[in-house]
Order: sequence, then C-alpha cells, then structure tokens
Amino acid sequence: MFLCDDTTIDFTPQPGNGAPVWRGHAPSGDDLKSFAAAVHLAGGRMAAIWGSDERRRAGGFRLNCVFGLESGHAWLSLDLPADEPCYPDLSAIFPAANRMQRATRDMVGIASEGGDQRPWLRHGAWPADWYPLRHDAVHEPGMGAGFENLPSDYDFVQVGGEGAHEIPVGPIHAGIIEPGHFRFSVVGERVLRLEQRLGYQHKGVERLFIGADMGHGARLIGRVSGDSTCAYAWAYADAVEAACGVEAPPRALLLRALMLERERVANHLGDLGALGNDAAFAFGLTQFLRLKEDWLRLNAQAFGHRFMMDRIVPGGVTVDVDAPALAAVVEQCGVIERAVKELRRLYDEHPGLQDRFATTGVIDAALARELSLSGMAARATGMLLDGRAHRQGYTPPPPYAGLGVRPATDERGDVAARVAVRFDEVFESLRLLRVIAAGMIAGETRIEIVPLAGARGLGVIEGWRGEVVVGVEFGSDGKLARVHPHDPSWQAWPALEHAVMKDIVPDFPLINKSFNLSYSGADL
Repeated sequence: MFLCDDTTIDFTPQPGNGAPVWRGHAPSGDDLKSFAAAVHLAGGRMAAIWGSDERRRAGGFRLNCVFGLESGHAWLSLDLPADEPCYPDLSAIFPAANRMQRATRDMVGIASEGGDQRPWLRHGAWPADWYPLRHDAVHEPGMGAGFENLPSDYDFVQVGGEGAHEIPVGPIHAGIIEPGHFRFSVVGERVLRLEQRLGYQHKGVERLFIGADMGHGARLIGRVSGDSTCAYAWAYADAVEAACGVEAPPRALLLRALMLERERVANHLGDLGALGNDAAFAFGLTQFLRLKEDWLRLNAQAFGHRFMMDRIVPGGVTVDVDAPALAAVVEQCGVIERAVKELRRLYDEHPGLQDRFATTGVIDAALARELSLSGMAARATGMLLDGRAHRQGYTPPPPYAGLGVRPATDERGDVAARVAVRFDEVFESLRLLRVIAAGMIAGETRIEIVPLAGARGLGVIEGWRGEVVVGVEFGSDGKLARVHPHDPSWQAWPALEHAVMKDIVPDFPLINKSFNLSYSGADL
C-alpha cells in the first residue's frame, strides 16, 4: 500500500521469483498524477509507460506506468474511456515521460493532457488518426498497413542569437550504424543545445506480439535489441512466469545469470575498444575486439550461439552446460582478466586518452535522478543503483540475492567515469561468473508453463546498459494480447542531450559512444 496525498492506492505483490514488483490500479488520472509526484519526492524514477486497447474486454483503453522505487517497482494502471482517452501529463514531474507519452499516443491513440504533442514514432508512415496497436487497425499481410511512406517535417526547437547556427547530422551516417538525426545548435564549435529525432528503426515488433503464442514471443523478444538479447529474454520470461504463477528452477536461474553476465562482459569489451578508437587509440580497439571475439566464440561452443539467442525462455532455459564447459568459462575468465588489467593500465597512463576522456560529457547525480537514468551511466555519476545488488529495503531476485554483487560506481560523471565503470564491471562480472560456475547446482533446467487467460506480468532485469522492462498480458485465448519491451535507452538518450552541452562538436562521437545507446531497442 502506497499513500499518495489524500488517496490511498492498494498494491499487491506480484508472484514469481523475479525482481520485486507491486501492482496497483489508479481510480483516476488525478490519483495517477499524485502517485507520480509522491514517487518523485521520494527519489524514485519513471521506468516505463505504455498503453493498450482493452475495448474488447473492458470497453476502453488502459495506460500502464511503471515507477522505480528504492524497494522495487510499482506497476500502476489507469483505465480510460473508449472516446478521447487522455490522462494528466506526467512529463512535468518526470521529464523521461515525454517521449514515452508521445510514443503511446502515436501507437495507441492515448494522449496526455498538455505537454509535448509532437509525434515520436510516427514518421509519415501512417496517418495521424491511425494507430497501429488498436484492435481495429487494419494491417495487410506482408505490406504493413499499406500506407504510402511520406516525408514528414519535425518541429525542432530553434536557438537564436548572434553567431548561433544549426548543424544537422543524420539520420543517415557515414558508417554502418543505425539511423538517428541529431540537430546541434552551436556557436562556433561549442554546443549550446542538442535535440534528437529518433524512431527511424521502428519495425512494428509490438504489433507482431499480438496474437502470438508464448514461444514465438520468446523468439521475438530476443531480437528487440540484439546486444541485450539475454536481458530481454529474461525480463520476458520473468513477466510470463509472474503472470502464470510459476517459478523457474534454481539451476535455470544460475544458467540465466551465467549468460547475462557473459553478455555484459562482451558489450563492455567492445565499447572499451571503440572508446579508445574514438580517441585515436586504434591499438585499444584491435586488442579489445580480439578479446571480444574469443569471448563470443566460447559462447557459441558452450551455448550454441554467439549471442545466446533463444536460450532463455519462459520456464527456464533451452540449453544446459556440462562440467567441461563450466571449466572453460572459468579458465577464460582468468585469461580475459589478465589482458583487461594490462589494457586498463595502458588506458589510465595514456595522456592522449585521459585528455579526451576527463571532464568531457559530464552529467551529475542530480541530473541522472531527474532524468530517471539507470544502469552504467547512472552509476558513473555515483548512484548505487543496480538491480542485481542489495540496497536498503531491496533484495535482488535469485540467483543474485546470494551472489553479493558489488556495484561499480564513479562520481565524476564524465567519459572517464563511464570508462572506469565499464572496466570495474568487467572485473565484477568475471568474479560472478567464477562464483556461478563453482556453485552450479544439479536439477532441472525448464518447467512447462500453461498460459492463463487474461493474466499479466512484469519483468525487470539489470541488463548491461541498464534496466530492461517487459510487460506481458495474455488474451482470453491464451495468446499474447500485449507485450511491451522497454529499453533503458529511453531514459538515457535525453541524458546524452545534456552531456554534450558546453562541449565541442568533435567530442560528440566520443560522448555518444561512452553511453552507446540502442536505437532499435528504443524505437519499437
């Protein structure tokens, strides 16, 4: 039970062995806004927002809001009428709600009362009065909605004044990267303001979930953002298991953690190399990519897939590892640890790298909290926020509750801090992998799950980039009625806009890489 001003909202704990989640229903929009204000006052954060079309069952629409609290997550729903569904603007309380609200309107037609009304995911591919996630939205098989994809204008915020001008970058870039538009307002080379326009990677995944069976949903979720396939798959599995009231076996949880930590190490190795390269230290890139390649090859040998796709599923895992594979994992941890320690010494003692890293792209803890930031970028501002680790009032889900995760933090908030946190997290994950391998218990690796009609669940996993959230709802036929995957990049992209202020345009690639945010995961 959480108290919001004069209104008491009853919450019930979600079943399952995932991260702690409490479910509640807001009687009105004012109650939702009051609860959001209370969470903000308590130092909480906005974790996710999405909408669903409930007209076939409840006669209207539903808004779902997930708030991050010190003790876990509160999942609050608000029922809305079928005609002109709207709710109070939450972006004045949590700035991170801005883009989520706009995406919810574009996809479902649920609008906020006030706030930024510009489109976010709609780029001229469908009319303003057509909503892809409504039940009555007609989709032609193999052709999407059948609308002509027209160019669309976007009302960027303009900065005036003597000497100010704009530099548009993207959405097509001079490299094999995903599309995003960055509009810099500058004086000389100094950045006054950055505004992003994303959504070019929108691929209709949320629509593909509707009507799919649970197994097909597991395959889809692992492809939302390929560098976080284990995090998404585990969050989806937790959501399904919570909805169906089952718990995955202990050995399966250990195997999930083994894969998740290997995913974390792989991404940090790649990013540390890319960060060196962006600061003209190509040697760092070649060495870290060599280590990452060795790491991925062992993934393929031990789990049958370099990125471990389709290995984590509702009910457990689809792959087991034997004693020789675990021994190979432990042996590789020692090899990688020795190599990364030597490379860290080179990075720390290289004057050119440190000159580029230090005091570049700074955000502080106060801003990180205001923007509901999570993950590595938040910990690089000194925040002790890690869903795998114990904190006051919070016990992490198994198996992390028994692993004693030591969160890596750095208070500087700049590129150098984000590099340091990555190094520290690599070493901590290597330690965890050894502990998991040594403590692997016998037992089954998967149980069967029978979908429950109308059931819903929420999964939250600490991925390598931050907090991955997946909401799941089953229809009356046992098929998926709604699945919403949420990437931590939703909150981190606005933080990047702040991080580049007062730096120079040539520093943007380095600052951008220090966050390494997902376009595909954010632009569903």
